[in-house]
Amino acid sequence: MAEYLSPGVYVEEFDSGMQPMDGVGTSTAGFVGMAERGPVIGTPSALSSYADYQRNYGGYLSEKTHGENCYLPYVVEQYFANGGTRCYVMRVTPEDAKAAKTERRGNGIWFEAANPGAWGNGLKFVVTQKDKPSKPNAKVKDAKTFELTSIDGFEEGDMVEVTQNSSKPIYCRIESIQGKTITLEMEVSNIKASEPKPEPPKPADAKSGDGKDSKDAKNEQPKPEPVQEPIRLNGDVTIVCCRFNLMITCGIMGPEESYEDLSLNDKSSSFVENALSRSKLVKFNYPGQLLKNGTSPLDLFPERDRTNDDTAYVISFSGGSDGSCKKMDESLYLGSGMEPGKRSGLEAFVEVSDVSIMAAPGITSPVVQGALVAQCEKLEDRFAVLDMPCNVVNPNELLKHRETIDSSYAAMYHPWVESYDPLAKKTAYLPPCGFIAGIFARSDATRGVHKAPANEILNNARGLKCLYNKGDQDQLNPKGVNLIRALPGQGIRIWGARTCSSNALWKYVNVRRLFIYIEESIRASTNWVVFEPNDEVLWARVRLTITAFLRDMYRDGALVGNSEDQAFYVNIGHDTMSQQDILNGRLICVIGVAPSRPAEFVVFRITQRTGE
Repeated sequence: MAEYLSPGVYVEEFDSGMQPMDGVGTSTAGFVGMAERGPVIGTPSALSSYADYQRNYGGYLSEKTHGENCYLPYVVEQYFANGGTRCYVMRVTPEDAKAAKTERRGNGIWFEAANPGAWGNGLKFVVTQKDKPSKPNAKVKDAKTFELTSIDGFEEGDMVEVTQNSSKPIYCRIESIQGKTITLEMEVSNIKASEPKPEPPKPADAKSGDGKDSKDAKNEQPKPEPVQEPIRLNGDVTIVCCRFNLMITCGIMGPEESYEDLSLNDKSSSFVENALSRSKLVKFNYPGQLLKNGTSPLDLFPERDRTNDDTAYVISFSGGSDGSCKKMDESLYLGSGMEPGKRSGLEAFVEVSDVSIMAAPGITSPVVQGALVAQCEKLEDRFAVLDMPCNVVNPNELLKHRETIDSSYAAMYHPWVESYDPLAKKTAYLPPCGFIAGIFARSDATRGVHKAPANEILNNARGLKCLYNKGDQDQLNPKGVNLIRALPGQGIRIWGARTCSSNALWKYVNVRRLFIYIEESIRASTNWVVFEPNDEVLWARVRLTITAFLRDMYRDGALVGNSEDQAFYVNIGHDTMSQQDILNGRLICVIGVAPSRPAEFVVFRITQRTGE
């Protein structure tokens, strides 16, 4: 309550009316399956186009190598082609899949592909040394101390390269920086300049330079290397930090990442591990403080090849494997829920609240489909689109598969759809879930979630695995198998809108999805009610808020009735709450709606009129 201490006029604001309510999204899909690359643990990635999928998860997969696990990229493509606008993807991989790595060089650093798969074998690093200044930039004060013209870019612990004129470089770490003066850890006069690596030994059959054979050459004593005197510098010198640039590529058309001005100083803000922590392509492995005086930091990199530029190296990856792609264990699709941010498979989708359509493309295992439906029922905010086995065409066999699921949160579609396969350059049969999920999104956008997503044409469909007739549909439709039909002159269309539920109240897809929409919209838009005083003022505001939302739905045709009273009601007050409920902090609102149902059976009764 405001405090008034002096006479005057005071104006106060308070909320007494309805709060605005926005409907939640209904067209965001979630797909789980095998991809060429991408994370297998964490949160599913949000995509807004098939191009997004390619950038994050790679291209098409071959049925020859991946079997029934190859359909994820095709399904995502057809989802967007049929009207989808946003989806989430979670990748799964076999247990024996391996990540590509670089060769380890002694105790030096090494790199690993960000996630498993043969894709990592195409990774390449181009390491480029930082450009040197064109003129000397430091003056020698003594054997350890140098005064720089500019201290920008130098940090304590950095390895620096010291040269004078055309002398060989000397490497030493910075011990301290004061003003523009740097002090090195060791006296330059005690450090020998780095020598080029010795040439590899000649093959056994090689001839020596004086015509003797290799046997005689072996018996000769090697000539002693000349002793190198310590380096002494004076006057002006050039000092640069041993920084480098990285360009990471993945194949000819793959993604690229570029990082500049990196350091192997783990105390520096430019430390390479800090930069690569946001990489989607590689992981950096650094065993600890490795910088040693007298050694170039680039010598710590894995074995590398020179490019045409003497200052650049190319580092390759190898050892990546996709594993046993055709023998994926069902448990890998189910995933694990260890802790937030570290879940996999289907379990990862519990962290994504805005997914409303779920599918496991091409996976018809009762175990996986049962887990998919169980998640939808538990969370009550999403609907499962299920594929049926591609090669099963007999109606009785289809009904056996259909009986494995009894839920209003799922629907089954058949047969598979013939479409063009860009990888094989021929047509192939694809699971229908991608087409169906896209049509769900398209119908929601153009008509609304209350409209049954049926009698809608499939884009990119060239044919069907099996052509069913009306007699087949008379047998399958009442049991909840939604057929895709090729209708003469009308193209290929969805010709069913039944759920997998045995409860007649929930037999239509649009009714269940409408209730999901209403429930989630009310849940998302009434958080302001929590911890408000549970009194008649609050009840009135809640009633007005929900009534206004349902009134708009009634006007849009989502609810049926000759009046609002017939279409819906909102009851809140002493009729819905006891005094004990109020004392225990429970606000109970009872809502009833009359959903519109599809005109599934259109009957025209025609009689013959005589001339009388």
